[in-house]
Amino acid sequence: MTDRDLRILVIGDVFAGSGLAALLDRLPALREEHDPHMVVVNAENAAAGSGTSAKQAAQLLDAGVDVLTGGNHTLRQQDLYRVLETEPRVLRPENLAIRAPGRGTYLAEVRGGFRVGVVNLMGGVFLDSAQSPFAVVDGLVDRLKREATHVLVDFHAEATSEKVAMGRHLDGRVTAVVGTHTHVQTADARVLPGGTAYMTDLGMTGPHGGVIGVRSDIILRRFLSGSSGRFEPATDEVLVQGALIAASPDGSARAITAISVEA
Repeated sequence: MTDRDLRILVIGDVFAGSGLAALLDRLPALREEHDPHMVVVNAENAAAGSGTSAKQAAQLLDAGVDVLTGGNHTLRQQDLYRVLETEPRVLRPENLAIRAPGRGTYLAEVRGGFRVGVVNLMGGVFLDSAQSPFAVVDGLVDRLKREATHVLVDFHAEATSEKVAMGRHLDGRVTAVVGTHTHVQTADARVLPGGTAYMTDLGMTGPHGGVIGVRSDIILRRFLSGSSGRFEPATDEVLVQGALIAASPDGSARAITAISVEA
């Protein structure tokens, strides 16, 4: 890493109020430690584990987050629809639904003269995406690269195989492909042969004392007895998780390092 490199801090799925509070509290220290040019946060679980409210989106942007990405729960909070239509920094997966409000790409200008394109996509395996992410990603990347020096892809997907395949498909054409959605941080952060930083899942910014964010007793009751119940967020063992990406001025990645810090 050199002083001329671009540094992007990407944060995994913010889950419920405890995750949001933890990120807002820890973000200044993370900025001081890593000095990122850009902060990208997946916030699609901020509203009690299901979507992002307009107020929460405003809190994150006011705290200095540059881009918010989403996922399969993005449209759960209807007050976010207006934000998706009017605030270009708040994204939803490009292939989420044919007539969904908003957009799945953003071009940011950050200090150092870098122009960074962000792509938000959702997986097609085990999730209800309107189009295959592989059918749309090439056009999105090609369009952004006409103006961007770097491109980051947040691939919100369930299957590890689909995420790895997307990383291989885009290797050498984008700066980074990072996965979100499973809430379990993976140990495979690396730079692929073509120069693309890759990580299967950034993990969850939220309560790790439950089961991927939900109270353990509720989930265990469902597994043990088959009974259903309203999901309620856990509140303990809160972590902020994500990764720091370093990239050279030509857009290729130099390094990607997983981050997991206690709130």
